[in-house]
Amino acid sequence: MAPKRKQTTAGDDSAATAAATRVTRRSTRLANSTVAPPAADAEPPKRKKGKTTAATAVKPEGEAKSPPEQAADGGKTIIIERSTECNRFKTRAIQVKEGLEKGVAGVKVVVNPEKPRRGCFEIREEGGEVFLSLLDMKRPYKPMTDLDMEEVISDIIGKIR
Repeated sequence: MAPKRKQTTAGDDSAATAAATRVTRRSTRLANSTVAPPAADAEPPKRKKGKTTAATAVKPEGEAKSPPEQAADGGKTIIIERSTECNRFKTRAIQVKEGLEKGVAGVKVVVNPEKPRRGCFEIREEGGEVFLSLLDMKRPYKPMTDLDMEEVISDIIGKIR
């Protein structure tokens, strides 16, 4: 328990004045700062927009597709959906992405354009063929660790061409 405070007498004002003139970081900052009047031509800070969900976002009829849905220069778009549970998914997704971008000219590879499913590693062409689909995997992700990723990449390159 904390010790009790000493009682001050009416004649002893040193403790009262010390408490009234306490120096804090804020008080020194306010005392030392020079407050400049706001400039007339300064723009007010921009407000941040809140997040929009698919239910609240309304797209006009003539709006273009979002970047993951739109192929670059008429090339194909490959979507890699990887779970965010473990870094093993991430390393394999990066390996496949780099291999496909090097192996096929004009291909666009997108990793997780939407929220991924749990325990999922899937490689597919946008709106079309599924090259690899490993769903609902549990630890230690045996089906994914058994894959030879170089072979998978070469198979996908062969199917794209």
